[in-house]
Amino acid sequence: MALSFFDQFMSPSYLGIPLVALALSLPLLLFPTPTPRWLSSRLLAVQNWFINQFVQQLLSPLNVGGHKWALLLTSLMLFLITLNMLGLLPYTFTPTTQLSLNMGLAGPLWLATVIIGMRNQPTIALGHLLPEGTPPLLIPILVIIETISLFIRPLALGVRLTANLTAGHLLIQLIATAAFVLLPLMPTVAILTTTLLFLLTLLEVAVAMIQAYVFVLLLSLYLQENV
Repeated sequence: MALSFFDQFMSPSYLGIPLVALALSLPLLLFPTPTPRWLSSRLLAVQNWFINQFVQQLLSPLNVGGHKWALLLTSLMLFLITLNMLGLLPYTFTPTTQLSLNMGLAGPLWLATVIIGMRNQPTIALGHLLPEGTPPLLIPILVIIETISLFIRPLALGVRLTANLTAGHLLIQLIATAAFVLLPLMPTVAILTTTLLFLLTLLEVAVAMIQAYVFVLLLSLYLQENV
């Protein structure tokens, strides 16, 4: 039973063919495409409103140079939200519970922000490693600490997203299993457990959206330091 709880995080395959590529490309088919008509559909209008609000809130602290990342960060936000939400459906696979995928997204984007900072303003980028007014005796130690914290950033991005989604999925499966087992034995307790499961599912919907937003928000903060 303990092993079956983690079977949901295994990469699915059919006839020996991994289906991760299908799971990653499926969100692209769910978004409505823009129309040349003057009046768009309600779904497209809601999508455009959401994107506009997100872009305004995300890019307001950045200067003009950081606005070039608007399309990339917005697409990443919608991509992560869709993957996280689809993973809450029954008999589905959540690719963002895989640390390798999250690190594959976090690592190159974080490295791109560091390279931009070193190319455009190397003095300021290196100055982040040593706070102003540091005593001379603490300079070597602080440089080492700040360097380690800099390289931990992509790991923190990937682990945060993976851990939150994995914990939520495991908790949902544990409570669902408990409700199924208790139904013939103690129906009242099973009903209460099902109610708790419903509330937890609503919480996981919020977590799926918040974690995608936090992932992109932290990337924008790293970008803000280097542009």
